[in-house]
Amino acid sequence: MTVTLPTQRTKPITELGKQTVLLYSAPKLGKSSFASRWPEAIFFECEPGLSHLEVFRVPTYTWDDFLAACKLVAQGNHPFKTIVIDTVDNAFKFCSDAVCAKHNIEYEGDMGHGKGWALVKNEWHRVLTRLASLPYGLILISHAVDKTVETRTGEYTKTQPSLPDRARNVVLGLVDMILYCDAVPRKDAAGNVTIERIMRTKPHPTYEAGDRTGRLPEVLPLDYDAFVKAFQSAAPGSNPGTGSTADRPKPGSTPNGKGTL
Repeated sequence: MTVTLPTQRTKPITELGKQTVLLYSAPKLGKSSFASRWPEAIFFECEPGLSHLEVFRVPTYTWDDFLAACKLVAQGNHPFKTIVIDTVDNAFKFCSDAVCAKHNIEYEGDMGHGKGWALVKNEWHRVLTRLASLPYGLILISHAVDKTVETRTGEYTKTQPSLPDRARNVVLGLVDMILYCDAVPRKDAAGNVTIERIMRTKPHPTYEAGDRTGRLPEVLPLDYDAFVKAFQSAAPGSNPGTGSTADRPKPGSTPNGKGTL
């Protein structure tokens, strides 16, 4: 391969179906249903939970099966346009199990000098990077977990994807959007309380979220049609809104000083 310097700037990818997205929440909030609406989605099923949806799915309950599914998609000659990994937590576990089995160890830490951890991380990074480079959308589904974050002045709780740190850091650096799905209680004029499912898209000290495209408002309904409308109606790099005051976390909830496949 001959390497040459570019003569023109690249153009931003503005097609929603080509984005790489991390979608996470507490269980049973509707992540898989949301992902199933994306164009011609195929699910890499890494844990049970899709029986209520009418979707294309490939059972991938080992790392070998996962790699085989990746290779088939990478070859093309299929109608699919979006790859959904459900869940990415289990996919990483399969990756770790496979690397450990290959080197006859039970746990990454059994190899000295951090070598086991490095081998697993390198394999994880290799495969995810290759998947993200394919001309398809990529959605990684994870669960949410609350973790204690310590600072020089104290500690606070932050909601994050439940991936182990070494896997999560790879994913966070790879994706275009980190969408935290949440359930917010609403009270109407009569005092009746309903639960609204929303997505949070902007960074915040108490949860992990982000939008590299700059197209999304801070808060959106957990609804595919509303998501597409917001993405397509905003100009790149704009800040189309921050959601209602009721949608924002209360001030008291923020830290206050306490290759080939």
